[in-house]
Amino acid sequence: MFAETNVPDATPRLIARYSLTDEQALLARPRYNRLIDIFLGITCYSLQSHLRTHGPSMGQVETAEIYVGIDKRGAHFVIPVQAKGGKDQQSFVQIEQDFAMPAHKFPGVICRPVAAQFMDDNVIALFDFEERETGVVISAERHYRLVPADGVTDADRQTYASRRES
Repeated sequence: MFAETNVPDATPRLIARYSLTDEQALLARPRYNRLIDIFLGITCYSLQSHLRTHGPSMGQVETAEIYVGIDKRGAHFVIPVQAKGGKDQQSFVQIEQDFAMPAHKFPGVICRPVAAQFMDDNVIALFDFEERETGVVISAERHYRLVPADGVTDADRQTYASRRES
């Protein structure tokens, strides 16, 4: 079981009210709550939703959303995001494609694929990946619970302040 971090839900009420359950609608929550920024520790901006493209030796590639970002050193990033809800599971084949596509479309930019798994009770699990000789592996996993603004307690803040960065 992973520790969850409570994050005040900044999703506009109108969006929350009419949000559907498909992948694109689910991605509104991490976007409005800046969860990709929080998770990766870099400033990120949504560039495009539902990118469908081709690349050499890849065939057709689909990515739910593409973010671009910059860190405190000025390094640039492209962040392909895959999203799954309910019992759907992440595909390592899609993550492998998410590593390959930016090398073709955004040469010289650091690639940081992320997967978002939408769980019960407003919990969103985010996964960071890295490529190794043996293939793609999960390098980090964090769980975020979206709560009302007053849902983050003093005790929560003390706990978060005492956590080590990783």
